[in-house]
Amino acid sequence: MSQAGNNSKQLLLLGLNHRTAPVEVRERLALSDFDGNAIELFYNQESCNEAVFLSTCNRVEVIACCRDLASCRNEILECWCRAAGLNKEGLQDHLYLYENKDAVKHLFRVASSLDSMVLGEPQILGQLKDAYRKAVEVGASGQILNKLFHKAFFVAKRIRTETRIASSAVSISYAAVELARKIFGDLQGKSALLVGAGEMAELAAQHLKTSGITDLMVANRTLERAVRLSQELGATPLSLEELDSALVKADIVISSTGAPDPVISADLVRSVMRPRRHRLLFFIDIAVPRDIDPEVNRIENVYLYDIDELKGVIEENMQERQKEAMRAERMVEEEVIKFLSWLSSLEVVPVIRKLQEKAESVRQQELQRSMKYLSSLNDQERAAIERLTRSIAEKLIHDPIIYLKKGVHERDRQKALASISRIFRLEDE
Repeated sequence: MSQAGNNSKQLLLLGLNHRTAPVEVRERLALSDFDGNAIELFYNQESCNEAVFLSTCNRVEVIACCRDLASCRNEILECWCRAAGLNKEGLQDHLYLYENKDAVKHLFRVASSLDSMVLGEPQILGQLKDAYRKAVEVGASGQILNKLFHKAFFVAKRIRTETRIASSAVSISYAAVELARKIFGDLQGKSALLVGAGEMAELAAQHLKTSGITDLMVANRTLERAVRLSQELGATPLSLEELDSALVKADIVISSTGAPDPVISADLVRSVMRPRRHRLLFFIDIAVPRDIDPEVNRIENVYLYDIDELKGVIEENMQERQKEAMRAERMVEEEVIKFLSWLSSLEVVPVIRKLQEKAESVRQQELQRSMKYLSSLNDQERAAIERLTRSIAEKLIHDPIIYLKKGVHERDRQKALASISRIFRLEDE
């Protein structure tokens, strides 16, 4: 979009993220303790026509539609700092500001997770949808931001569908489950055992369940913690003393305790292979220090991966995501051009509407003037004349309308609008 004329809708994006500001600053500007709806704080500013407020653990942003960028920027920044109890001058170094085309591009990149801490992560799209929904609920999002955000959602979906930016594991817990899928193929009907009940185990459990695992066991040194996590996951809680019986049943074992020494020895695994009838057993050790004796990997039909091997997989996958991100960036550029074309076309709508109203007004006047000489016509004949005059009027203004919509370059649009207005004397209407 060009730096638009005075009547144009302008777009402004003001924010900070994990790269530009420490967490203590982001926390304050997230306005989680603000007494009221944060979006209304920005929407109620005089220069702000529409607004959406995005607040996540990694970024806080205000997206606004306004007529005067400088006024809107100052008003938003002042009210934001006032509500957060921060000094505006001390905040400048942490903020980024995007206007018009750059604002659209940034939003599309955020929605597509191209600007995320973890490239390709899916959570940001849901967070963006929540922010937009809150704005809609209070009437803060109108014609421009409605179109902008729906376009952002479309761009994110297109990139996720047409690229492999999110198809490779880039977290330890996700990579562990992806390795299990490579070993077993389909995980439906398989049994999994988590040894340890910390955050890594919980994340791995969530990925396992998403992959089709329904039979899940959680073994932990503290049974209370195993019970608590099992209730959340629909799993079976066990103590570490029950490891031998659990290993007989499990197909996949993911271990992530904080124990100083191995909790699963090679002797223990050998002892369970006969009752298992030497069925394939897959271990993933994501603990530091390691939970599983490396000698386990020498046992027939047993596979063991440790955290260093997983990191190697993750590095390869990140390189793959970076390649896919280049394709995604091209898609973003393409969709930015399409949105800005739509936005700039809004300038012609009032002129087109006036042109249509002028044509219809002239048609009605001339039709009424002529009808007193055509009083003998029946209803069918009158309807035919109505259709004829309407068709003539529409055809006369068809070419100017198509020219305004598609035939004039964006940089010449203001001149074309002024010319059409003068030719048809639309200013007098």
